[in-house]
Amino acid sequence: MLEFAVQRLSKAILVVIGVVILNFLLIHMAPGDPASVLAGEAGSGDAKFIEQLRAQFGLDQPLYWQLWTYLKGVLTGDLGYSYRNQVPVTTLILERLPATLLLTGCAFIFSLVLGIVLGVLAAYRRGSITDSAVMTGALVFYATPLFWVALMAVLVFSIHLDWLPPFDMETIGADMTGWERVLDIAHHLILPTVTLGLFFTAIYTRLTRASMLEVMGLDFVKTARAKGVPKARIIRRHVLRNAILPIFTFASMQAGQLVGGAVLTETVFSWPGIGRLMFDALMQRDYPVLLGVFLVTAIVVVIVNLVTDLLYRVVDPRIEAAG
Repeated sequence: MLEFAVQRLSKAILVVIGVVILNFLLIHMAPGDPASVLAGEAGSGDAKFIEQLRAQFGLDQPLYWQLWTYLKGVLTGDLGYSYRNQVPVTTLILERLPATLLLTGCAFIFSLVLGIVLGVLAAYRRGSITDSAVMTGALVFYATPLFWVALMAVLVFSIHLDWLPPFDMETIGADMTGWERVLDIAHHLILPTVTLGLFFTAIYTRLTRASMLEVMGLDFVKTARAKGVPKARIIRRHVLRNAILPIFTFASMQAGQLVGGAVLTETVFSWPGIGRLMFDALMQRDYPVLLGVFLVTAIVVVIVNLVTDLLYRVVDPRIEAAG
């Protein structure tokens, strides 16, 4: 197990280094000069002022030297300085990251748990009205665009019914503390979480049902059934354990997709996370912030994949370190 974990960790570090270099090169290949953007916003198109900005942020250096400087900074935890906000990138990301982790974490748990439960229920009741209702609902939410779900959720539950707050992470100016603040944040969290998680709930439901039905047709399940083992026990102890591996695989991929989906969700619900920070940095050509967000996102995805590999090993010990 230790050898397996060390091997996977080594690969994860190489992946992060590769992502850092690739992101840096792609960002600098994009059209647009950050110094010109900043000079324009400052109301000065003077060539000398633009050159001063380029020298100030190191943009006048050769690309390979900028990359080397950036890599050295990343290794020491220095992700650079925001052109726009005039503060360290690390500070900006640390301010926004908890909100995004809270939102994506809740959406991940919501979609995974609800998707598995509905998938198991549909497989257990195969061919029944319950199965049809679950699969129809999954198809609807799979095919519905995320932005439409978000806007309709605000329209119905916030504007018409006035049950849930439509925007922000907590009530502005309320100055709540303790459990009162926790409950307020949880109240604001419901709509963004459900909106972000519905698409993946639909995928987990379909994936779990298909995987469960495949395993239920195998010989060892038929043998257990012939021995008179109760159906609920067969599902819980034999079928679900073997059907869970494809779900782990997709769950590891969902981490990156959730962050991508969080950009839209955070924009619609004014959620103060790194998704909005990334969108603003892209519009403002704030390359250090953009690279910092990409790096943090890549690290989150790599960690999730690493944990998934280790869970694979726990669920199925036949997976060897060389695999």
